Amino acid sequence: MSNKNDFLTSIKGMNEQELQARMAEDELRLKKLKFGHSVSPLENPMSIRDVRRDIARTKTELRKKQSGSKS
Repeated sequence: MSNKNDFLTSIKGMNEQELQARMAEDELRLKKLKFGHSVSPLENPMSIRDVRRDIARTKTELRKKQSGSKS
């Protein structure tokens, strides 16, 4: 569970450009994981879900920054 908290604290300190870069990086990583999983099974298929959730958290934080919300 500390991994989620570490991730959240790291993205809260980023500006909009850094968040967009992080999101693009994670989306590319997700595509690679999905492709790798279709070719041969991943050792840990739950990593696909983790990356998807990280992308969602990044999008949420980006939306907060764009709207000007402090929470």
